[in-house]
Amino acid sequence: MSLFGFIGVGNMGSAILQACYKTFGGDDIAYYDVSKKQCLDIREKLKIEPENSTISVINKSKYIILAIKPQHLDSVLLEIKDAVTANHVFISLAVGVSIDSIKSILGDSTKVVRTMPNTPALISKGTTGVSFSDDDFNKDEKDIIDRFLLSFGEYEVFNEDLMNAVTCASGSSPAYVYMFIEALADSVVSYGIPRDKAYSMVANTVLGSAAMVLETKEHPAILKDKVCSPGGTTIAAVKALEENGFRNAIMKASDACFNKANMISKD
Repeated sequence: MSLFGFIGVGNMGSAILQACYKTFGGDDIAYYDVSKKQCLDIREKLKIEPENSTISVINKSKYIILAIKPQHLDSVLLEIKDAVTANHVFISLAVGVSIDSIKSILGDSTKVVRTMPNTPALISKGTTGVSFSDDDFNKDEKDIIDRFLLSFGEYEVFNEDLMNAVTCASGSSPAYVYMFIEALADSVVSYGIPRDKAYSMVANTVLGSAAMVLETKEHPAILKDKVCSPGGTTIAAVKALEENGFRNAIMKASDACFNKANMISKD
């Protein structure tokens, strides 16, 4: 009997499965994906044979990780619902899909953990938002879920009504960070810095700046002011960012992300 059963091993499912493997080992993992290629990739990397169906994953596992796109989730839940028992705990990675919508198919007594991870989970540096159903998770279940979530990074627990906002804060935002790194690297490449060094310097600067926020606990505006010498290069650059709507662009991006997550939730 496996501890964890993965239904879906695409980009996010595969990343979390591999992190789970490092913490719990291969004997505690079962998985299935309709894509033979995805299954083959996992089998080659970790030497774990895939299951032949979603039902097999359900029958062999206690904690079921639903790593499925929102538009396909209902059909998978309908497929597995008759195999679900009171012993199962479902951990959903599907953006915008509420706990109640999962319970409406699997049953009101089903234990559900709704999560919103992000792609740095691939290197165990993920940031995940988590919401628990109003069920009595026992101590062993809470401990296992904690270890599972920590296997691919850090996590924070939220009331479920904030989970779409979590999508903006961490789920989608790595894309904006990558765009910032790419744009800044492109600009300094135009001044003559070799591209590989440009990416390395910019990415490490982002990494170091984030660490300053987390470790010093100082407000980002205070940290920004400490870089901005009077009449210097940094304040000139900050002025140009403000003139070109840098903050507003980020906020508008979050609005678009939040509205899309709300639309998915209502579908």
